[in-house]
Amino acid sequence: MLTTTTIAEVRRLVAAWRARGERVVFVPTMGNLHAGHVSLLGAAKQHGERFVASIFVNPMQFGPNEDFNHYPRTPQRDTDMLAAAGCDLMFMPDVAEIYPHGAELAARIEVPGISAVLCGEFRPGHFQGVATVVAKLFNIVAPDVAIFGLKDFQQLAVIQRMTDDLCLPVRIVGAPTVREADGLAMSSRNQYLSADERQMAPAIYRELKRASERIQAGSRDFGRIEADGAQVLDELGFRVDYFAVRDQLTLYAPGHDTRALAILTAARLSRARLIDNITFEL
Repeated sequence: MLTTTTIAEVRRLVAAWRARGERVVFVPTMGNLHAGHVSLLGAAKQHGERFVASIFVNPMQFGPNEDFNHYPRTPQRDTDMLAAAGCDLMFMPDVAEIYPHGAELAARIEVPGISAVLCGEFRPGHFQGVATVVAKLFNIVAPDVAIFGLKDFQQLAVIQRMTDDLCLPVRIVGAPTVREADGLAMSSRNQYLSADERQMAPAIYRELKRASERIQAGSRDFGRIEADGAQVLDELGFRVDYFAVRDQLTLYAPGHDTRALAILTAARLSRARLIDNITFEL
């Protein structure tokens, strides 16, 4: 596996691959990798011949009271995991390489509507930071295909909308959520959990499944289903930001003719903000 910290070297290598007719697949990450990230590279191998992964903790997507400075960084382990997974190029830039004029003065990309709901309501500016850095990375790597995990369902929706609206020639692919044996979605933030909190955390997935089963059994009282899910998690000790039934395409409340649904939640245990979702069609 090749490694680089510079935009110029990424472009040089990708241009050489393209000259040989090889398709480039890109997996952007913030590092601190786990098996869920490795699964994205597995998915990438269905779509091309060359695989690029980035590791960049993006300051623009962190709020003033969030964990940018303390976000776990494990560069050597990440390097080893990507090499073992068959990555061709690891791009690990510093902040100045991505934001040469500083993140505060950088041009920004706004994706209206879909960015303002759910996590967007509780993390103002977060998806502006996500859209901006992903657009920059797409312009650097110029991939044919980019792979994102479905665990971050709203992020995937924002990136798909941004890519469509800006006419970027990148195919966006969502890869399935990878879970621990007890159902907890894998996440770098899981390591913030204490032993007791780790035992509690799988309740998130259980409540999502319970809500899904109620809907698929015929219930359409989405407000009651949302309230019940939030109440159970709250009584267990979570601080629930939202527990929501939404249209997969718009992330707004489903209409009478909505068939593709997502149930999404974000809930906090001490330092860890855990997100998860279930999607299905009626």
